[in-house]
Amino acid sequence: MDARTEEERAQHYAGSQDSVELINAVIAGEQMADETVLERQSCVDRNTEHLEIMIALADWEDEDMTAIISAVSAGNAYTAT
Repeated sequence: MDARTEEERAQHYAGSQDSVELINAVIAGEQMADETVLERQSCVDRNTEHLEIMIALADWEDEDMTAIISAVSAGNAYTAT
């Protein structure tokens, strides 16, 4: 992957924050409550995988990754019920 521009990093960071919010909302039962267990689990899994890819990128600057790392941990621990 070519080096990302500052704008691309900002877009990827914003997208990561969206995934964080979705993972946390699904786990809390605030989103997708009417969906099947499989759909909720799949959503959390996809978004967790996305965040893992983002964390692995080496060109982050001073972005705060705390919420992203926390959401990955919660997403990996999540088992839809």
